[in-house]
Amino acid sequence: MIPETPETFVLGGDRPLRRLGFGTAQLTGPGYWGPRGARGDALALLRRAVERGVTLIDTADNYGPDLAEELVAEALHPYPADLVIATKGGVVRTSDSAWHIEGRPERLRAMCEASLRRLRVESIDLYQLHRLDPDVPMAEQLGTLEELRNEGKIRHIGLDSVTPEQLEQALPLARIASVQNRFNLLDRESEAVLALCEAHGLAFLPWFPLANGALTGDAAAALDRIAHRHRASRGQIALAWLLHRSPVLCPTPGTGSLDHLEENLDAAQVELTDDELGALDALQPA
Repeated sequence: MIPETPETFVLGGDRPLRRLGFGTAQLTGPGYWGPRGARGDALALLRRAVERGVTLIDTADNYGPDLAEELVAEALHPYPADLVIATKGGVVRTSDSAWHIEGRPERLRAMCEASLRRLRVESIDLYQLHRLDPDVPMAEQLGTLEELRNEGKIRHIGLDSVTPEQLEQALPLARIASVQNRFNLLDRESEAVLALCEAHGLAFLPWFPLANGALTGDAAAALDRIAHRHRASRGQIALAWLLHRSPVLCPTPGTGSLDHLEENLDAAQVELTDDELGALDALQPA
């Protein structure tokens, strides 16, 4: 086994990555539809993230749709050897406010192969089922991903937005390497899923790691007190809390701003004390 450090996680036992990564959703417009801004700005953000040492890029085929994967390839291909590209399939977006789940085996295979082309790779480091399709047996959905993994088109399989029961049901069906659920300082409904990830050595990629702008009220006051001591921002303290909370948590905050990118990545340098962690642990949603 490759050894882990407090700053790293070894995905699936063979792909080391730095735990603080970069998510690409904010490179697309409202509702994950179309571009957010100038293409050159998005490319610069991706390149700067890798220059700063990011080794985990999290994207999805329905961001844009297709656009985020295309930007990743344009900015970063040929990829550095240590860069882990994670993408997702299983959700079809038809407008900025309409999408549906699609888990039929033939559609999952087509989505994966389209992502391979857009990302310009022969194998995707981490392919995540964006949602479980309630109309398709789980065994068929995960069986398709296992087939793709056996064909070398996927290196590792991940799940997105699952319950503890679904994760326990999935583990015997496929070699799961990661879970991506909503989890942040003010939203800990997935604590039980996090515990399962810890028990099974799975990466947990929390989405909305900055609480989607909801760090307000009593939480804001507590964050401001701690941030002042560290000469940091609220967001940096929220990210630092995630990095301290569990060694399997691998946040991938996204942004469309270079300055915000730098701020997010600097959160890895914030060392919280036990008292500060206790105060943050005690926070409740506003």
